[in-house]
Amino acid sequence: MSFIFILQDTPSFFICLITFVGLMIGSFLNVVIYRLPEMMKRSWLQQCAELRGETVEQQPTFNLITPRSACIHCDHQITILENIPILSYLALRGRCSQCDTPISLRYPAVEVITACMSGFVAWHFGVSLITIAALIFVWALIALAVIDLNTQLLPDDITLPLLWVGLLINMSSHGFTDSHSAIIGAAAGYLFLWLVYWGFKLITGKEGMGYGDFKLLSAIGAWLGWNMLPLIILFSSLVGAGVGIGLIIAAKLKKNIPISFGPYLVGGALIALFWGEKLNHAYFGLF
Repeated sequence: MSFIFILQDTPSFFICLITFVGLMIGSFLNVVIYRLPEMMKRSWLQQCAELRGETVEQQPTFNLITPRSACIHCDHQITILENIPILSYLALRGRCSQCDTPISLRYPAVEVITACMSGFVAWHFGVSLITIAALIFVWALIALAVIDLNTQLLPDDITLPLLWVGLLINMSSHGFTDSHSAIIGAAAGYLFLWLVYWGFKLITGKEGMGYGDFKLLSAIGAWLGWNMLPLIILFSSLVGAGVGIGLIIAAKLKKNIPISFGPYLVGGALIALFWGEKLNHAYFGLF
């Protein structure tokens, strides 16, 4: 308890502490972002082989812990010193110490973004249990956004637990919304995009989005409540459409190539998390 009082009396120390924790979490998120889609791919290939009646060879263990992190080009195992967030990237000048292959900027970018967002959560919510919940929510959203950008996948291994955790957190009086709003938000979030999906498919004969988007918006609704969904949908749709049209005009994106919608949903969710109440009050205040 005395440690909590110290944190409450020194908010700057608390923000720095959470920022540092966010930096460590960002390093772990890089592992999740790279390995989880690969784990899904290996599982799908194994299931397909079993359905075809083929003999499935025993594969080496591959999960979020095993094997140790290594360079994807030369298999050089990353040492402890080479695994220090940000500093190791700068010390190595963005290159593998063995094969000199450039290391993707995504790794330090995820670490910096996670650290900054974690510090902002600590500043915004202060020393409270809701801060811990908000951090979990933000960390999961960052992982989902980057995975979707890289692979156009939104893994059930993240979206579904995020949905249930959101509902459980809002059963408490100290949640982000009441349980009634959370339940309706989860259902409405899924059904809205499901209806958009089928409407688009009936009109064009094409699939406009994946089911992972439905689950992500459902999870966001479970965390923030149904009254935040219009704001999130409006923001994500406008920004997503604007970016897509801009890329087409710039000839960097063909019309038939899909773009990931998850990052825009994540952006809308983060805006709603921090400023949703004020924006809703300002909007409804106009009428």
